[in-house]
Amino acid sequence: MKPYRNITLKKVSVAFFLLCSSVVSAQEVVPIYNGAVPNAKQSGKTESFAQGMFRNVTQPTLEIYLPEKDKATGTAVVIVPGGGYGVVVYQGEGIGNAKQFAKAGIAAFVLKYRLPDDSIMQNKSIGPLQDAQQAIKYVRENASKWGVDVNKVGIVGFSAGGHLASTAATHFAKPVIDNKANTNLRPDFQVVVYPVISMSDSLTHRDSRSSLLGKTPSKELIAEYSNELQVTPNTPPAYITHTTDDRTVDVGNAIAYYESLRRNKVPVEMHIYEKGGHGFIFRQPDWMDPLLLWMKKNKWLQ
Repeated sequence: MKPYRNITLKKVSVAFFLLCSSVVSAQEVVPIYNGAVPNAKQSGKTESFAQGMFRNVTQPTLEIYLPEKDKATGTAVVIVPGGGYGVVVYQGEGIGNAKQFAKAGIAAFVLKYRLPDDSIMQNKSIGPLQDAQQAIKYVRENASKWGVDVNKVGIVGFSAGGHLASTAATHFAKPVIDNKANTNLRPDFQVVVYPVISMSDSLTHRDSRSSLLGKTPSKELIAEYSNELQVTPNTPPAYITHTTDDRTVDVGNAIAYYESLRRNKVPVEMHIYEKGGHGFIFRQPDWMDPLLLWMKKNKWLQ
């Protein structure tokens, strides 16, 4: 996504990260798979990290930020940074927000996920979803270790990470990972921030769709990953936030998702700001306040 190459936004992102760095430190970074990574194939590509972003991810991990014990609520979130399915905006949308969640008493797990790439995956369209489902599975299966309630595990996604988060929230009944223990893959709630939701021509972010589904996806594949079309009454409750003036990801994505959730009687709250553009959280540090209030009202924060 072009805004992530903008120097001004990078400076704000770094400043936001430094502001949060004095609050909470990561306890550990863990691989989400034991053994071989599914759907992977040999490649000469090397994973790299520069300017707060990961590229060519081959080893998916969770970076763990736990709240102080006297503030812990038992609630956990898997955080999915964005980046147009071309990079992972790990520092700004991942680590910075994880520290804010931990400060509020929420265990935060930043997901470094594989980016769809034919050279490293047998099927690139399911690769990111595999990692999102595995992250939820991993958190639930190790919940007691971190003082997490298995019934209070949500997912939070930004931009293309919002697409991945909403995919995890609408495709949980179709596992794309090994799940012999039948661990619950359904997030208990979802938070999508300036999200890509649709793969349709009229709404999608073209670079995200091309990266995930290829340049000429079939109608069936477009429908499968247009998450406004995949909502059911069992889709988890949602908090959606976006800006009217977002020129990168059309706010119509958020509105279409809201309408689909509402029609299916799924609890949903949406906050649309008039101005702020894509990545508005970097310029509006209090953006999380109404989200935390929503979580409190829904008893995920007590």
